[in-house]
Amino acid sequence: MKMVVLASPVSTLQVLSFSDPSPPYKLVHDHPSLTLLSNCKTLQTLKQIHSQIIKTGLHNTHFALSKLIEFCAVSPHGDLSYALSLFKTIRNPNHVIWNHMIRGLSSSESPFLALEYYVHMISSGTEPNEYTFPSIFKSCTKIRGAHEGKQVHAHVLKLGLEHNAFVHTSLINMYAQNGELVNARLVFDKSSMRDAVSFTALITGYASKGFLDEARELFDEIPVRDVVSWNAMISGYAQSGRVEEAMAFFEEMRRAKVTPNVSTMLSVLSACAQSGSSLQLGNWVRSWIEDRGLGSNIRLVNGLIDMYVKCGDLEEASNLFEKIQDKNVVSWNVMIGGYTHMSCYKEALGLFRRMMQSNIDPNDVTFLSILPACANLGALDLGKWVHAYVDKNMKSMKNTVALWTSLIDMYAKCGDLAVAKRIFDCMNTKSLATWNAMISGFAMHGHTDTALGLFSRMTSEGFVPDDITFVGVLTACKHAGLLSLGRRYFSSMIQDYKVSPKLPHYGCMIDLFGRAGLFDEAETLVKNMEMKPDGAIWCSLLGACRIHRRIELAESVAKHLFELEPENPSAYVLLSNIYAGAGRWEDVAKIRTRLNDNRMKKVPGCSSIEVDSVVHEFLVGDKVHPQSNEIYKMLDEIDMRLEKAGFVPDTSEVLYDMDEEWKEGVLSHHSEKLAIAFGLISTKPGTTIRIMKNLRVCGNCHSATKLISKIFNREIIARDRNRFHHFKDGSCSCKDYW
Repeated sequence: MKMVVLASPVSTLQVLSFSDPSPPYKLVHDHPSLTLLSNCKTLQTLKQIHSQIIKTGLHNTHFALSKLIEFCAVSPHGDLSYALSLFKTIRNPNHVIWNHMIRGLSSSESPFLALEYYVHMISSGTEPNEYTFPSIFKSCTKIRGAHEGKQVHAHVLKLGLEHNAFVHTSLINMYAQNGELVNARLVFDKSSMRDAVSFTALITGYASKGFLDEARELFDEIPVRDVVSWNAMISGYAQSGRVEEAMAFFEEMRRAKVTPNVSTMLSVLSACAQSGSSLQLGNWVRSWIEDRGLGSNIRLVNGLIDMYVKCGDLEEASNLFEKIQDKNVVSWNVMIGGYTHMSCYKEALGLFRRMMQSNIDPNDVTFLSILPACANLGALDLGKWVHAYVDKNMKSMKNTVALWTSLIDMYAKCGDLAVAKRIFDCMNTKSLATWNAMISGFAMHGHTDTALGLFSRMTSEGFVPDDITFVGVLTACKHAGLLSLGRRYFSSMIQDYKVSPKLPHYGCMIDLFGRAGLFDEAETLVKNMEMKPDGAIWCSLLGACRIHRRIELAESVAKHLFELEPENPSAYVLLSNIYAGAGRWEDVAKIRTRLNDNRMKKVPGCSSIEVDSVVHEFLVGDKVHPQSNEIYKMLDEIDMRLEKAGFVPDTSEVLYDMDEEWKEGVLSHHSEKLAIAFGLISTKPGTTIRIMKNLRVCGNCHSATKLISKIFNREIIARDRNRFHHFKDGSCSCKDYW
């Protein structure tokens, strides 16, 4: 009796025994060493079994070697690198061994190696068979190798295997997934084997490429519709954005009493998420998941989180996320992306920090959600960290153009236009979105000539501008008050590029007309719009009325705003400002009474500043900051030095009648002044101060900040609701036009 001792994964000993027959086994298939493979779980155990096979001489049989190669290359407990090493030791491998090796490589992260081994197989004189080609076509699909697939197709024809069911279906699938739908259809039409599998392969190809009408025609012809064919259609509709049809098709599937599977539900959840308003169906899917005990399926849970986020239920999404025991990178990405999607930028950055503490490596999808959050919060330090990480790990990033574009957008919105431009200039491959981000960046910083010059360069390089491009171009014109040029671009957008104006385009033009005092033209444009004007357009017109003191028109415009957004206090506040500017304090009081009666409050001014990677926020008159005492001491110093420099606060913008001294106190405690004071005490002399404000900067603070930049020898970059202001040496980049 021989004893074979195998070390288990937990270091205990497992003793197995078998008789040593004499003469040797008549059937190699029954040898206990090969039977042990079916229970093998670790590489260490595999090596022991391999040693026993060598010791008993089984390694001289192709059958034993094929079983070893099959386990190593194909089994989930195998080891492909071990299979490759073992394969190199085999003399004259037969077609079974070759097929196992090619099959394993086709499922690996290096599917191109399967094609290399296929070439070696033919060169060695071993003829491929019907079991070889499905793996080869799978590799061609994964590497998007339509050209290679056509060459292999020629081999199939030469060997007369085109009518084999496995080869036929995998060939159709290869062409379809590589976008060669004409060739896929030719193979399908020439064959007499139009079974459900080949139908489904072609349907999947058409649906995945967005040819859903053709896919539906094939679906209606299919002899037997299984869950795979239904899934292909639902997935195709969902991926093409035809979400209503996706959900309707799912309902049709249920009526046909076809049992859905996990893939079905993933597509349905995707459709619900895209619709943004299908919580009822999403909740039904959740019940289906729970009833079948699939609550631990990470893909389904991630899909549910995404669905809840996109349908506006962040609380439920967060609850599901926190219950996941083993969160993968997709789980984190979906939740972070959800916070960004719902404009909860602080929560997105907080969750990202938790992700890093959990030792989960972020990927390109993570950063495509984090960078917009950095951009909106002005979190430049974190944005720089992301930039450094992307630089270091570029080889592992897939959406490189999108990442560089997001970095450009982040730097521009955080006030570092120089770095944004440097990234743009270094990009060898640019998308339309890249050009749009850079044009928009120059526009929001008031670099009108540069923005328009970049637009000309973009079109000369063959890029066709879209609606987003023209928002950037018209914004550049708006910030510089270039009415004639704005008119020309607006006309060119419609006539030359066939881009239908949207609300942002109309908003820019109405702002240009209003600021120029051309109210008749502004009102004509409002009346001729293809859609109803939104609150932003009416507010823009109301702001122009304030500049030109058109009180009667302001009252008319305000009525539209009150009807459109009755709960929005901005219109009341703006009209109150207009009355206050005209000294009509009784009307101001009426507005304030109306605000109080309706329990509406003015949106408080909020400014933020990032210091040492921490974003600090300040409200008007804020005293909750831990360094509040030091901040107000600096504020007193600022006011004292401003007064010495001859600065006189403009109190005309305060909303209601009060004594001048109190008005000055209110103005000196505006949120941007507090943020600047904190920046002065928290950074080294000469350091640029960057602040973000949620509202339009007031005229008083704008004048004061210009002088502060000169007194303290600091460049102050401020982003308000409309644009950037670069304060330096007592002047502003906006040239007092904002």
